[in-house]
Amino acid sequence: MDTDLPRGAAGYLVAVPVAALCCLLPLLPLPAPLAGPHWLGAPVDWPKVGLLAFLHGCWESLAQGLPSPCLRLVRLLLRRPRPHGRPPARPDVNAFFPVLFAGVLMLPPAAAALVAAPAALLGAAEPTCRRRQVWNGSQLALSAFAASVVFHRLAGPQLLLGSRFPAALLPGCAALAAFCLVNGVLVGVMRLLAEGPRRPSAHRPQAHRSSAHRSPAHRRTAAVPGLPVLVHAAGGLMVAVLWQGPYGAFAALLALLPLSISAWVFAQGHRERDAHQATVQALVQAVEIKDSYTRGHSERVGRASVLIAGQLGMEPERLRTLRYAGVLHDVGKLGVATELLRRNGPLTEAERRAVEVHPVHGYELVRGIAFLGEAHAGILHHHERMDGRGYPSGLAGEQIPEFARIISVADAFDSMTSTRSYRRGRPVTEAVTELERCSGSQFDPVMVRALVDALAVHDWQPVLPPPDTIGAVPDIPLGVPEPVRAAPRGVPAQGGGSVPTAGPS
Repeated sequence: MDTDLPRGAAGYLVAVPVAALCCLLPLLPLPAPLAGPHWLGAPVDWPKVGLLAFLHGCWESLAQGLPSPCLRLVRLLLRRPRPHGRPPARPDVNAFFPVLFAGVLMLPPAAAALVAAPAALLGAAEPTCRRRQVWNGSQLALSAFAASVVFHRLAGPQLLLGSRFPAALLPGCAALAAFCLVNGVLVGVMRLLAEGPRRPSAHRPQAHRSSAHRSPAHRRTAAVPGLPVLVHAAGGLMVAVLWQGPYGAFAALLALLPLSISAWVFAQGHRERDAHQATVQALVQAVEIKDSYTRGHSERVGRASVLIAGQLGMEPERLRTLRYAGVLHDVGKLGVATELLRRNGPLTEAERRAVEVHPVHGYELVRGIAFLGEAHAGILHHHERMDGRGYPSGLAGEQIPEFARIISVADAFDSMTSTRSYRRGRPVTEAVTELERCSGSQFDPVMVRALVDALAVHDWQPVLPPPDTIGAVPDIPLGVPEPVRAAPRGVPAQGGGSVPTAGPS
C-alpha cells in the first residue's frame, strides 16, 4: 500500500486499474444488452494478441535496459537468483511503443488495451513498486483503448487493409493524438493529486535528480514523450502494414530492428547517466559526513548554479555538467583535516592556508573522471575573484572559467543564507544585497544579475538551524572584513583586511 501518497492520489491509483479492467469487458461473452458495440471486442485473433503482448513486453524490457521476459523465465526455471546491482526500470525515461501502436491499428479496442497489460504486470520491479507498476500498465491500456476507438470510428481498419494512403494517415494521426491526450491527462492528474498545485521552487528537487528523491507519484510514472512518440507511431504503422501484407509477422519484426537498436542505445545512455549520478552522490556524501555543518550545501549550490545558468540560456548538456560541478565544488575538503572543518573558533594563518587548498585537492580527486569535462575547471577555480585576489591561481575577470564564476555566486549565496557553526544565516534579501555590493570586485556582475532574476521567479528558503541551537550561533552581520589572508604556497598573497567577502564556504 502506498501510505506515502495523499488519500486522493491513493484512490486514483486504484480507480485507473479498475477503469482499465472495464475496458477489457467486451472480450468476455456478455449478454447482448451489456456487450456494447460489436467492434469493441470481437472478433479477436488471440494468437495475434498474445504475440503482440509478448513482443511489447520484450521490447519494453530492452528499452529500459532490463532482462527480457524470456531471460527471466529461464532464470526462474533454473532457479538462478536475480543479479544484484541492476538499476530499476525507468519507464519515465524510456518506453517503446511501436508494438503497442501496431496493436491499436490491427486489433479491436479491448484487445489493443490487453496488449499493454503483460509488459507492466510481468516487468522486473521491486515488490514495493508493484502497485505503481499496475497503474502504469493500466493507464497505457486506457490510452491504447481510446486510440483504438478513435481509429475504428474513423474507419481506419478498412483504409489500412485496403492500403489507401494517404487517406489512412488521418485516422492514424487522430488515434495518436487520442493516445497522447489520454496518457497526458492520466499522468497529469496523478501528479496534481500527489503534489498539489505548487509553483516552481528553487528549493524543491529538480527533474534531473534521481528517482529516489522524487515524489512518489513521479517514481515509475510513465508519460509519453513528445518527439519520440511520433517515431514510435510511424514504426507501429509500418508494423501493421507489413503484418497484414503478404509477408506477415516476420517482415513486421524485421521492420522493428532499427528502432530496437535505437532503444537499446538510449537505454545504455540512461544507465550510464545513472552511474554518473551515483558516482557524484557518493563523493558528496563523503564530504558531508566529514563536514556535517555543510550537509545539503553541495546540492543547494548545484541547484542555484542551474538557476543562474538557466537565466543565461545555457544548453541542457552543459547545465547537467554545471550541476555536477556545483555539487562537487567542495569535494576537495576530503583532503582537509576534519578538525579544521569542524572548528567553531578562528583559524590560524597556517590552518587557513590548509583549508584554502581544497579547490586543488578537489581538482586532483576528480580530474580522472572523464564525464565531468568542463566541471573540472569550475571545481578548481570557484574561489577566484574578478579583481584577481582569489585563489588558487589569482585569475581575474574573463580569465576565470564561466562555470567557476557561476559557482562562486551560488556558493556564496547559499553560504550566506545557511547557518554555520560560526554565524547565523541571513535572509535572502540581505544576501542579495551583499552579492550586489561585491559585484565586480568579487563576483561577475552578469552572474549576480542572473541569480537575482531567477530568485524573482523561484522561491529560495534559507536553511534554518534547529530551534534549540539558534541562541548558540553568533549573529554576525554580512560584509564584515576578513583578517589578512596568507596565500597558499605558490599563489600571490591576497589583499588586506579591508577586502570584503560575501561569505565563506
